Amino acid sequence: MPHILQLDASARPGFAGKDLHGSHSRNLSNRFVSQWLSLRPHDTATYRDIGQHPPACISHDWIAASFTPEAQREPWMHEALVESNQLADELIAADILVIGVPLYNFGMPAALKAWIDQIVRPGKTVDIDTSKPEDPYTPLLADRPRHAVILTARGGVGFGPGGELQALNHLEPALVTVLNFIGIYQVHQIAIEGQEVGGEVLASSVAQAQRQLDALLTHLLATQQTAPQGLYGHAATQHSAP
Repeated sequence: MPHILQLDASARPGFAGKDLHGSHSRNLSNRFVSQWLSLRPHDTATYRDIGQHPPACISHDWIAASFTPEAQREPWMHEALVESNQLADELIAADILVIGVPLYNFGMPAALKAWIDQIVRPGKTVDIDTSKPEDPYTPLLADRPRHAVILTARGGVGFGPGGELQALNHLEPALVTVLNFIGIYQVHQIAIEGQEVGGEVLASSVAQAQRQLDALLTHLLATQQTAPQGLYGHAATQHSAP
């Protein structure tokens, strides 16, 4: 049974269309996970609202502890890594990572960057072998196929592939880089645009994103039905939502 880790990174606590200044990315992540669990009630999910409860930023103590072999860590080092261990273990346990995230100032919210800094860990999600300077990194989450679903909301229009503002979008490209670095290669992307424009532009984008999400859900559920026992997904590839 696949396990889902759902992250919401929006600073807006509510849902667009239901709450004043609600979040479109939360709508998408909630739609995906709630529909999945309604169709597969025996599957499990972990929810973490990093938008409302941001992880701590990494510190000098965190860096010193993280790069010290576990057997050599002092008690204060173990304490410095408590939150990081919890966040990384949640990710390691997941077969499907669902990230609901807005585009803030051309990139990701600080809360999501803090989460990334906590989970990219030597010996936890990536191995580093300095004796091989030509290829020192081994992604540890490549041990089994995992999926990541990136559900984005943008205020402007044209930030997607082929759009006029694509070069200014440093959210999804950065996320894909990090996910690939730790071994998550099957990445699906769906975005809502035009929140600042509103009207028919936003409504049309929301409707399109919902159709894409439903199609992606159907695709991933079908993949689960045909997956070998104990294995979720196919060979690792990166592609966008249908």
